[in-house]
Amino acid sequence: MTTITGLAAIGAGLAAMGAGMGIGRIGGSATEAIARQPEAAPKIQTAMIIAAALIEGVALFAVVVALLVA
Repeated sequence: MTTITGLAAIGAGLAAMGAGMGIGRIGGSATEAIARQPEAAPKIQTAMIIAAALIEGVALFAVVVALLVA
């Protein structure tokens, strides 16, 4: 049973790391896009926020599933 708990903790950590990397990449790409086309900033920011929220939702779901398995 200890092995399953350890694996669940590793899975939760990987989900959190993946979400952090994804949101960081979205933020960096959005910053570059706004720097290239400042007039498109509102549309880019809206798309960035929606994508970040979806990534956070999936990551939270993965963490909850990993902890429920334990």
